[in-house]
Amino acid sequence: MSPLFPALAAGPDRPHDRPALRFGAEALTYGQLASAAGTLAGRISGAGRVAVWATPTAETAVAVVAALLAGVPAVPLNPRTGERELAHIVGDSSPGLVLAGAADELPAGLAGLPRVDVETAGGGEAEVPEVTDPEAPALIVYTSGTTGPPKGVVLSRRAIAASLDALADAWAWTADDVLVHALPLFHVHGLILGVLGPLRRGGSVRHLGSFSVEGVARELGAGGGTMLFGVPTMYHRIADALEGDPALTRALADARLLVSGSAALPVHDHERIAAATGRTVVERYGMTETLMNTSVRVGSGPRPGSVGVPLRDVELRLVEDDGTEIPVSDGESVGEIQVRGPNLFSGYLGRPDATAAAFDGDWFRTGDMAVRESDGSVRIVGRRATDLIKSGGYKIGAGEIENALLDHPAVREVAVTGEPDPDLGERVVAWVVPVDPEKPPSDGELAAHVAGLLAPHKRPRVVRHLTELPRNDMGKVMKKALPGALHG
Repeated sequence: MSPLFPALAAGPDRPHDRPALRFGAEALTYGQLASAAGTLAGRISGAGRVAVWATPTAETAVAVVAALLAGVPAVPLNPRTGERELAHIVGDSSPGLVLAGAADELPAGLAGLPRVDVETAGGGEAEVPEVTDPEAPALIVYTSGTTGPPKGVVLSRRAIAASLDALADAWAWTADDVLVHALPLFHVHGLILGVLGPLRRGGSVRHLGSFSVEGVARELGAGGGTMLFGVPTMYHRIADALEGDPALTRALADARLLVSGSAALPVHDHERIAAATGRTVVERYGMTETLMNTSVRVGSGPRPGSVGVPLRDVELRLVEDDGTEIPVSDGESVGEIQVRGPNLFSGYLGRPDATAAAFDGDWFRTGDMAVRESDGSVRIVGRRATDLIKSGGYKIGAGEIENALLDHPAVREVAVTGEPDPDLGERVVAWVVPVDPEKPPSDGELAAHVAGLLAPHKRPRVVRHLTELPRNDMGKVMKKALPGALHG
Protein backbone atom coordinates (compact mmCIF):
# COMPACT_ATOMS: atom_id res chain seq x y z
CA MET A 1 0.00 0.00 0.00
CA SER A 2 1.25 3.50 -0.81
CA PRO A 3 1.99 5.85 2.13
CA LEU A 4 -0.94 7.63 3.72
CA PHE A 5 1.01 10.89 3.56
CA PRO A 6 3.21 10.99 0.47
CA ALA A 7 3.76 14.75 0.97
CA LEU A 8 5.84 14.06 4.10
CA ALA A 9 8.56 12.62 1.87
CA ALA A 10 10.48 15.50 0.30
CA GLY A 11 10.86 15.60 -3.46
CA PRO A 12 11.20 18.04 -6.35
CA ASP A 13 7.43 18.49 -6.52
CA ARG A 14 6.99 18.41 -2.75
CA PRO A 15 9.17 21.10 -1.13
CA HIS A 16 9.29 20.74 2.63
CA ASP A 17 8.74 24.43 3.29
CA ARG A 18 5.10 24.24 2.23
CA PRO A 19 2.61 24.95 5.05
CA ALA A 20 0.92 21.86 6.50
CA LEU A 21 -0.81 22.78 9.77
CA ARG A 22 -1.74 25.94 11.61
CA PHE A 23 -3.45 26.02 14.98
CA GLY A 24 -3.75 29.61 16.12
CA ALA A 25 -0.26 31.06 16.24
CA GLU A 26 1.49 27.70 15.88
CA ALA A 27 2.27 26.60 12.33
CA LEU A 28 4.19 23.66 10.91
CA THR A 29 5.56 23.15 7.43
CA TYR A 30 5.66 19.68 5.90
CA GLY A 31 9.34 19.49 6.79
CA GLN A 32 8.67 20.41 10.41
CA LEU A 33 5.75 17.98 10.62
CA ALA A 34 7.87 15.18 9.13
CA SER A 35 10.60 15.89 11.69
CA ALA A 36 8.28 16.10 14.71
CA ALA A 37 6.10 13.14 13.75
CA GLY A 38 9.04 11.04 12.59
CA THR A 39 10.91 11.62 15.86
CA LEU A 40 7.83 10.73 17.92
CA ALA A 41 7.15 7.68 15.75
CA GLY A 42 10.56 6.34 16.68
CA ARG A 43 9.78 6.79 20.39
CA ILE A 44 6.44 4.98 20.32
CA SER A 45 7.26 2.21 17.86
CA GLY A 46 6.16 -1.15 19.24
CA ALA A 47 3.83 0.36 21.84
CA GLY A 48 0.86 -1.79 20.82
CA ARG A 49 -1.75 0.96 21.04
CA VAL A 50 -1.49 4.58 22.15
CA ALA A 51 -4.15 6.91 23.53
CA VAL A 52 -4.10 10.50 22.26
CA TRP A 53 -5.46 13.31 24.44
CA ALA A 54 -7.22 14.94 21.52
CA THR A 55 -7.27 18.67 22.17
CA PRO A 56 -7.68 21.05 19.17
CA THR A 57 -3.93 21.65 18.93
CA ALA A 58 -0.93 20.94 16.73
CA GLU A 59 0.25 18.42 19.33
CA THR A 60 -2.77 16.22 18.65
CA ALA A 61 -2.14 16.32 14.90
CA VAL A 62 1.54 15.43 15.39
CA ALA A 63 0.64 12.60 17.78
CA VAL A 64 -1.85 10.99 15.40
CA VAL A 65 0.43 11.32 12.37
CA ALA A 66 3.30 9.84 14.38
CA ALA A 67 1.20 6.86 15.41
CA LEU A 68 0.16 6.28 11.81
CA LEU A 69 3.77 6.49 10.63
CA ALA A 70 4.84 4.04 13.33
CA GLY A 71 2.04 1.60 12.53
CA VAL A 72 0.71 1.93 16.09
CA PRO A 73 -3.11 2.18 16.39
CA ALA A 74 -4.16 5.47 17.99
CA VAL A 75 -7.19 5.89 20.28
CA PRO A 76 -8.32 9.54 20.25
CA LEU A 77 -9.78 10.60 23.63
CA ASN A 78 -12.37 13.32 23.99
CA PRO A 79 -11.07 15.67 26.74
CA ARG A 80 -14.67 16.23 27.85
CA THR A 81 -15.39 12.53 28.38
CA GLY A 82 -16.74 11.75 31.85
CA GLU A 83 -14.92 9.62 34.40
CA ARG A 84 -16.96 6.45 33.88
CA GLU A 85 -16.84 6.55 30.08
CA LEU A 86 -13.11 7.31 30.06
CA ALA A 87 -12.48 4.32 32.33
CA HIS A 88 -14.46 2.11 29.95
CA ILE A 89 -12.55 3.30 26.87
CA VAL A 90 -9.14 2.92 28.50
CA GLY A 91 -10.02 -0.49 29.91
CA ASP A 92 -11.46 -1.65 26.59
CA SER A 93 -8.63 -0.45 24.35
CA SER A 94 -5.70 -1.11 26.74
CA PRO A 95 -3.30 1.53 25.38
CA GLY A 96 0.32 1.22 26.42
CA LEU A 97 0.95 4.98 26.42
CA VAL A 98 -0.92 8.27 26.42
CA LEU A 99 0.31 11.05 24.13
CA ALA A 100 -0.46 14.61 25.23
CA GLY A 101 0.77 18.16 24.96
CA ALA A 102 3.29 19.11 27.63
CA ALA A 103 0.88 21.65 29.13
CA ASP A 104 -2.13 19.32 29.20
CA GLU A 105 -3.53 18.33 32.59
CA LEU A 106 -4.71 14.75 32.34
CA PRO A 107 -7.50 13.31 34.50
CA ALA A 108 -6.91 10.78 37.23
CA GLY A 109 -8.31 8.05 34.98
CA LEU A 110 -5.13 8.21 32.88
CA ALA A 111 -2.71 8.26 35.81
CA GLY A 112 -1.85 4.59 35.36
CA LEU A 113 -0.58 5.06 31.80
CA PRO A 114 2.99 6.10 30.95
CA ARG A 115 2.84 9.60 29.45
CA VAL A 116 4.78 10.87 26.45
CA ASP A 117 4.74 14.62 25.91
CA VAL A 118 4.36 15.57 22.26
CA GLU A 119 6.87 18.06 20.92
CA THR A 120 6.15 19.99 17.74
CA ALA A 121 9.74 21.19 17.28
CA GLY A 122 11.10 17.81 16.20
CA GLY A 123 14.73 16.78 16.22
CA GLY A 124 16.02 17.73 12.79
CA GLU A 125 15.89 15.16 10.05
CA ALA A 126 13.96 12.08 11.10
CA GLU A 127 13.24 8.93 9.22
CA VAL A 128 9.62 8.73 8.08
CA PRO A 129 8.73 5.02 8.31
CA GLU A 130 6.17 3.39 6.10
CA VAL A 131 3.60 0.71 6.93
CA THR A 132 2.57 -1.25 3.86
CA ASP A 133 -0.21 -3.53 5.18
CA PRO A 134 -3.53 -1.93 4.06
CA GLU A 135 -5.50 -3.87 6.70
CA ALA A 136 -3.30 -2.76 9.58
CA PRO A 137 -5.39 -0.95 12.24
CA ALA A 138 -4.77 2.78 12.09
CA LEU A 139 -7.29 4.34 14.47
CA ILE A 140 -9.74 3.07 17.08
CA VAL A 141 -12.53 5.62 17.37
CA TYR A 142 -15.20 5.09 20.00
CA THR A 143 -18.90 5.44 19.25
CA SER A 144 -21.04 7.83 21.25
CA GLY A 145 -22.53 4.99 23.28
CA THR A 146 -26.19 5.92 22.79
CA THR A 147 -27.33 2.28 22.91
CA GLY A 148 -24.86 0.94 25.50
CA PRO A 149 -21.20 1.36 26.42
CA PRO A 150 -19.15 2.95 23.62
CA LYS A 151 -17.68 0.47 21.14
CA GLY A 152 -14.21 0.80 19.66
CA VAL A 153 -14.44 1.08 15.87
CA VAL A 154 -11.28 -0.30 14.28
CA LEU A 155 -10.41 1.70 11.15
CA SER A 156 -7.74 0.32 8.83
CA ARG A 157 -5.31 2.24 6.68
CA ARG A 158 -7.25 0.91 3.69
CA ALA A 159 -10.52 2.41 4.90
CA ILE A 160 -8.99 5.83 5.62
CA ALA A 161 -7.17 6.03 2.30
CA ALA A 162 -10.20 4.84 0.29
CA SER A 163 -12.56 7.31 1.92
CA LEU A 164 -10.26 10.32 1.62
CA ASP A 165 -9.45 9.52 -2.01
CA ALA A 166 -13.14 9.13 -2.85
CA LEU A 167 -13.83 12.55 -1.30
CA ALA A 168 -10.98 14.04 -3.32
CA ASP A 169 -12.67 12.68 -6.43
CA ALA A 170 -16.09 14.10 -5.46
CA TRP A 171 -14.81 17.49 -4.31
CA ALA A 172 -11.86 18.00 -6.72
CA TRP A 173 -9.72 18.28 -3.57
CA THR A 174 -6.05 19.03 -4.36
CA ALA A 175 -2.77 20.14 -2.82
CA ASP A 176 -3.73 23.75 -3.61
CA ASP A 177 -6.62 23.70 -1.14
CA VAL A 178 -6.45 25.35 2.28
CA LEU A 179 -9.04 23.89 4.65
CA VAL A 180 -10.51 25.97 7.48
CA HIS A 181 -12.44 24.41 10.36
CA ALA A 182 -12.98 24.36 14.13
CA LEU A 183 -14.10 20.75 14.60
CA PRO A 184 -13.01 18.56 17.53
CA LEU A 185 -10.16 16.15 16.82
CA PHE A 186 -11.48 13.02 18.54
CA HIS A 187 -14.03 12.35 15.82
CA VAL A 188 -14.04 11.22 12.18
CA HIS A 189 -15.18 14.61 10.87
CA GLY A 190 -12.55 16.80 12.50
CA LEU A 191 -9.63 14.38 12.67
CA ILE A 192 -9.81 12.10 9.63
CA LEU A 193 -11.49 14.45 7.17
CA GLY A 194 -10.29 17.70 8.70
CA VAL A 195 -6.62 16.90 9.41
CA LEU A 196 -5.63 13.68 7.67
CA GLY A 197 -7.57 14.70 4.54
CA PRO A 198 -5.51 17.83 3.78
CA LEU A 199 -2.27 16.04 4.69
CA ARG A 200 -3.03 13.17 2.32
CA ARG A 201 -3.64 15.63 -0.50
CA GLY A 202 -0.52 17.64 0.31
CA GLY A 203 -2.56 20.75 1.13
CA SER A 204 -2.90 22.56 4.43
CA VAL A 205 -5.34 22.96 7.31
CA ARG A 206 -6.04 25.97 9.49
CA HIS A 207 -7.79 25.09 12.71
CA LEU A 208 -9.56 27.92 14.52
CA GLY A 209 -9.24 26.31 17.95
CA SER A 210 -12.81 27.27 18.76
CA PHE A 211 -15.51 28.27 16.32
CA SER A 212 -16.32 31.92 15.64
CA VAL A 213 -17.77 33.65 12.60
CA GLU A 214 -14.94 36.17 12.91
CA GLY A 215 -12.39 33.37 12.61
CA VAL A 216 -14.16 31.94 9.56
CA ALA A 217 -14.22 35.35 7.89
CA ARG A 218 -10.54 35.94 8.66
CA GLU A 219 -9.22 32.58 7.44
CA LEU A 220 -11.45 32.28 4.37
CA GLY A 221 -10.98 35.92 3.44
CA ALA A 222 -7.55 37.49 3.78
CA GLY A 223 -6.20 34.15 5.00
CA GLY A 224 -6.71 32.54 1.62
CA GLY A 225 -8.74 29.54 2.77
CA THR A 226 -10.48 27.67 -0.04
CA MET A 227 -12.62 25.13 1.87
CA LEU A 228 -14.72 25.25 5.04
CA PHE A 229 -15.89 22.24 7.05
CA GLY A 230 -18.60 22.68 9.66
CA VAL A 231 -21.62 21.20 11.38
CA PRO A 232 -25.16 22.61 11.11
CA THR A 233 -24.88 24.60 14.35
CA MET A 234 -21.89 26.46 12.90
CA TYR A 235 -23.59 27.14 9.58
CA HIS A 236 -26.71 28.33 11.41
CA ARG A 237 -24.61 30.91 13.26
CA ILE A 238 -22.94 31.91 10.01
CA ALA A 239 -26.35 32.35 8.36
CA ASP A 240 -27.51 34.51 11.28
CA ALA A 241 -24.43 36.73 10.97
CA LEU A 242 -24.34 37.21 7.18
CA GLU A 243 -26.80 40.09 6.94
CA GLY A 244 -24.70 42.42 9.08
CA ASP A 245 -21.23 41.18 8.16
CA PRO A 246 -20.09 42.02 4.61
CA ALA A 247 -16.59 40.63 5.29
CA LEU A 248 -18.07 37.24 6.19
CA THR A 249 -20.29 37.35 3.12
CA ARG A 250 -17.32 38.04 0.84
CA ALA A 251 -15.22 35.36 2.50
CA LEU A 252 -17.84 32.66 1.93
CA ALA A 253 -18.50 33.86 -1.60
CA ASP A 254 -14.77 33.54 -2.39
CA ALA A 255 -14.44 30.02 -0.92
CA ARG A 256 -14.27 27.13 -3.35
CA LEU A 257 -16.19 24.64 -1.23
CA LEU A 258 -18.43 24.78 1.85
CA VAL A 259 -19.14 21.37 3.42
CA SER A 260 -21.57 20.51 6.20
CA GLY A 261 -21.74 17.16 7.96
CA SER A 262 -22.40 15.16 11.15
CA ALA A 263 -26.12 16.05 11.01
CA ALA A 264 -28.61 17.37 8.48
CA LEU A 265 -28.33 21.07 7.59
CA PRO A 266 -31.82 22.62 7.62
CA VAL A 267 -33.03 23.74 4.21
CA HIS A 268 -33.72 27.20 5.61
CA ASP A 269 -30.02 27.69 6.40
CA HIS A 270 -29.03 26.35 2.97
CA GLU A 271 -31.24 28.97 1.39
CA ARG A 272 -30.07 31.87 3.56
CA ILE A 273 -26.39 31.18 2.85
CA ALA A 274 -26.96 30.71 -0.88
CA ALA A 275 -29.02 33.91 -1.15
CA ALA A 276 -26.37 36.00 0.63
CA THR A 277 -23.20 34.52 -0.91
CA GLY A 278 -24.14 32.74 -4.12
CA ARG A 279 -22.46 29.63 -2.66
CA THR A 280 -24.27 26.39 -1.95
CA VAL A 281 -23.31 24.23 1.01
CA VAL A 282 -22.42 20.65 0.08
CA GLU A 283 -23.64 17.88 2.39
CA ARG A 284 -22.13 14.45 2.73
CA TYR A 285 -23.07 11.38 4.76
CA GLY A 286 -20.95 9.03 6.79
CA MET A 287 -20.56 7.22 10.09
CA THR A 288 -17.69 6.22 12.34
CA GLU A 289 -18.00 2.63 11.08
CA THR A 290 -18.20 3.52 7.39
CA LEU A 291 -16.30 6.80 7.12
CA MET A 292 -17.86 8.58 4.12
CA ASN A 293 -20.58 6.98 2.01
CA THR A 294 -22.14 9.72 -0.15
CA SER A 295 -21.71 13.35 -1.09
CA VAL A 296 -23.11 16.02 -3.31
CA ARG A 297 -20.44 16.36 -5.98
CA VAL A 298 -18.77 19.63 -6.88
CA GLY A 299 -20.51 21.24 -9.83
CA SER A 300 -23.75 19.27 -9.48
CA GLY A 301 -25.80 22.31 -8.49
CA PRO A 302 -27.78 23.13 -5.33
CA ARG A 303 -29.24 20.11 -3.54
CA PRO A 304 -30.66 21.28 -0.18
CA GLY A 305 -31.74 18.30 1.89
CA SER A 306 -29.72 15.78 -0.16
CA VAL A 307 -26.51 14.05 0.88
CA GLY A 308 -25.74 13.31 -2.76
CA VAL A 309 -24.79 10.09 -4.49
CA PRO A 310 -22.59 7.18 -3.37
CA LEU A 311 -18.88 7.93 -3.45
CA ARG A 312 -16.53 6.09 -5.75
CA ASP A 313 -16.40 2.33 -4.93
CA VAL A 314 -19.20 2.61 -2.35
CA GLU A 315 -22.32 0.53 -2.94
CA LEU A 316 -25.58 1.60 -1.25
CA ARG A 317 -29.02 0.06 -1.05
CA LEU A 318 -32.27 0.67 0.85
CA VAL A 319 -34.05 -2.25 2.54
CA GLU A 320 -37.40 -2.90 4.19
CA ASP A 321 -37.73 -3.95 7.83
CA ASP A 322 -37.48 -7.59 6.77
CA GLY A 323 -34.29 -7.00 4.78
CA THR A 324 -35.95 -6.98 1.36
CA GLU A 325 -34.25 -4.55 -0.99
CA ILE A 326 -36.34 -1.60 -2.19
CA PRO A 327 -35.90 -1.69 -5.98
CA VAL A 328 -37.36 1.73 -6.81
CA SER A 329 -35.80 5.21 -6.62
CA ASP A 330 -38.98 7.25 -6.38
CA GLY A 331 -38.15 9.79 -3.67
CA GLU A 332 -40.91 8.37 -1.47
CA SER A 333 -40.13 4.78 -0.44
CA VAL A 334 -38.38 4.84 2.95
CA GLY A 335 -35.85 2.16 3.81
CA GLU A 336 -32.77 1.54 5.92
CA ILE A 337 -29.45 2.42 4.31
CA GLN A 338 -27.00 -0.46 3.94
CA VAL A 339 -23.54 0.04 2.45
CA ARG A 340 -20.48 -1.95 1.43
CA GLY A 341 -17.10 -0.99 0.04
CA PRO A 342 -13.45 -0.38 0.94
CA ASN A 343 -14.47 2.43 3.32
CA LEU A 344 -15.90 0.04 5.93
CA PHE A 345 -14.36 -0.55 9.34
CA SER A 346 -12.64 -3.81 10.25
CA GLY A 347 -14.88 -4.54 13.24
CA TYR A 348 -15.65 -3.50 16.80
CA LEU A 349 -12.65 -3.99 19.08
CA GLY A 350 -13.05 -7.23 21.03
CA ARG A 351 -16.74 -7.50 20.04
CA PRO A 352 -17.16 -10.14 17.31
CA ASP A 353 -20.81 -10.51 18.36
CA ALA A 354 -21.56 -6.83 17.81
CA THR A 355 -19.59 -6.86 14.55
CA ALA A 356 -21.60 -9.80 13.20
CA ALA A 357 -24.88 -8.19 14.25
CA ALA A 358 -23.98 -4.99 12.39
CA PHE A 359 -23.85 -6.77 9.01
CA ASP A 360 -26.36 -8.33 6.66
CA GLY A 361 -23.95 -10.54 4.75
CA ASP A 362 -21.28 -8.10 3.62
CA TRP A 363 -23.67 -5.11 3.82
CA PHE A 364 -23.31 -2.84 6.88
CA ARG A 365 -26.61 -1.93 8.55
CA THR A 366 -26.38 1.82 9.19
CA GLY A 367 -29.63 2.27 11.11
CA ASP A 368 -30.28 5.41 9.03
CA MET A 369 -33.53 5.71 7.10
CA ALA A 370 -33.65 7.39 3.69
CA VAL A 371 -35.34 7.71 0.34
CA ARG A 372 -33.58 7.62 -3.01
CA GLU A 373 -34.35 10.01 -5.85
CA SER A 374 -34.55 9.03 -9.51
CA ASP A 375 -31.01 10.33 -10.14
CA GLY A 376 -29.59 8.08 -7.41
CA SER A 377 -29.14 10.80 -4.81
CA VAL A 378 -30.02 10.05 -1.21
CA ARG A 379 -32.19 12.03 1.20
CA ILE A 380 -31.92 10.91 4.80
CA VAL A 381 -35.09 11.09 6.88
CA GLY A 382 -33.55 10.09 10.21
CA ARG A 383 -32.33 7.31 12.46
CA ARG A 384 -34.42 4.18 12.75
CA ALA A 385 -34.29 4.35 16.56
CA THR A 386 -35.34 7.98 17.02
CA ASP A 387 -36.44 9.49 13.69
CA LEU A 388 -38.63 6.92 11.98
CA ILE A 389 -42.22 7.41 13.10
CA LYS A 390 -44.84 4.82 12.16
CA SER A 391 -48.14 6.65 12.39
CA GLY A 392 -51.49 5.53 11.00
CA GLY A 393 -49.87 3.01 8.67
CA TYR A 394 -47.38 5.54 7.26
CA LYS A 395 -43.59 5.61 7.63
CA ILE A 396 -42.71 9.23 8.44
CA GLY A 397 -39.19 10.65 8.62
CA ALA A 398 -38.61 13.24 11.32
CA GLY A 399 -36.14 15.19 9.18
CA GLU A 400 -38.61 16.43 6.58
CA ILE A 401 -41.02 17.61 9.30
CA GLU A 402 -38.18 19.44 11.04
CA ASN A 403 -37.29 21.23 7.80
CA ALA A 404 -40.93 22.20 7.28
CA LEU A 405 -41.23 23.59 10.81
CA LEU A 406 -38.00 25.57 10.41
CA ASP A 407 -39.69 27.38 7.51
CA HIS A 408 -42.12 28.89 10.01
CA PRO A 409 -40.93 32.39 11.01
CA ALA A 410 -41.69 31.83 14.71
CA VAL A 411 -39.52 28.68 15.01
CA ARG A 412 -35.83 29.02 15.86
CA GLU A 413 -34.94 25.35 16.43
CA VAL A 414 -36.91 22.13 16.38
CA ALA A 415 -36.64 18.40 16.92
CA VAL A 416 -39.32 15.88 15.95
CA THR A 417 -39.86 12.54 17.63
CA GLY A 418 -42.63 9.97 18.00
CA GLU A 419 -44.44 8.75 21.08
CA PRO A 420 -47.00 5.99 21.64
CA ASP A 421 -50.58 6.68 20.54
CA PRO A 422 -53.44 4.22 21.13
CA ASP A 423 -55.08 5.03 17.80
CA LEU A 424 -52.20 5.87 15.43
CA GLY A 425 -49.52 3.60 16.89
CA GLU A 426 -47.22 6.61 17.18
CA ARG A 427 -47.97 10.30 17.00
CA VAL A 428 -45.68 13.06 15.75
CA VAL A 429 -44.29 15.30 18.49
CA ALA A 430 -42.51 18.60 17.77
CA TRP A 431 -40.07 20.02 20.32
CA VAL A 432 -39.87 23.71 19.45
CA VAL A 433 -37.52 26.50 20.52
CA PRO A 434 -39.51 29.64 19.54
CA VAL A 435 -37.93 32.82 18.22
CA ASP A 436 -39.86 34.76 20.87
CA PRO A 437 -40.44 32.73 24.05
CA GLU A 438 -43.12 35.19 25.08
CA LYS A 439 -45.12 34.58 21.91
CA PRO A 440 -44.66 30.95 20.88
CA PRO A 441 -46.58 29.68 17.85
CA SER A 442 -49.72 27.70 18.65
CA ASP A 443 -50.05 23.96 18.14
CA GLY A 444 -52.74 24.44 15.53
CA GLU A 445 -50.70 27.01 13.63
CA LEU A 446 -47.70 24.67 13.36
CA ALA A 447 -49.84 21.65 12.49
CA ALA A 448 -51.52 23.58 9.66
CA HIS A 449 -48.13 24.84 8.45
CA VAL A 450 -46.74 21.29 8.13
CA ALA A 451 -49.92 19.88 6.63
CA GLY A 452 -49.85 22.60 3.95
CA LEU A 453 -46.20 21.97 3.03
CA LEU A 454 -46.09 18.17 3.30
CA ALA A 455 -49.22 16.14 3.97
CA PRO A 456 -51.85 16.05 6.73
CA HIS A 457 -50.61 12.77 8.20
CA LYS A 458 -47.19 14.34 8.79
CA ARG A 459 -48.45 17.22 10.94
CA PRO A 460 -47.38 17.31 14.61
CA ARG A 461 -50.13 16.14 16.94
CA VAL A 462 -48.29 17.50 19.98
CA VAL A 463 -46.05 20.57 20.32
CA ARG A 464 -43.79 21.07 23.31
CA HIS A 465 -41.80 24.28 23.82
CA LEU A 466 -38.22 24.36 25.11
CA THR A 467 -35.62 27.07 25.73
CA GLU A 468 -32.93 24.97 24.01
CA LEU A 469 -32.38 21.53 22.49
CA PRO A 470 -29.91 19.09 24.08
CA ARG A 471 -26.86 18.71 21.83
CA ASN A 472 -23.59 16.76 21.92
CA ASP A 473 -20.06 18.01 21.16
CA MET A 474 -20.66 17.74 17.41
CA GLY A 475 -23.84 19.83 17.57
CA LYS A 476 -26.17 16.87 17.03
CA VAL A 477 -29.49 17.01 18.81
CA MET A 478 -29.65 14.24 21.43
CA LYS A 479 -33.26 13.19 21.03
CA LYS A 480 -32.99 10.52 23.70
CA ALA A 481 -32.40 13.32 26.20
CA LEU A 482 -35.79 14.84 25.42
CA PRO A 483 -38.15 13.95 28.28
CA GLY A 484 -40.82 11.49 27.26
CA ALA A 485 -39.51 11.02 23.70
CA LEU A 486 -40.06 7.60 22.13
CA HIS A 487 -36.79 5.67 22.25
CA GLY A 488 -37.37 2.95 19.68
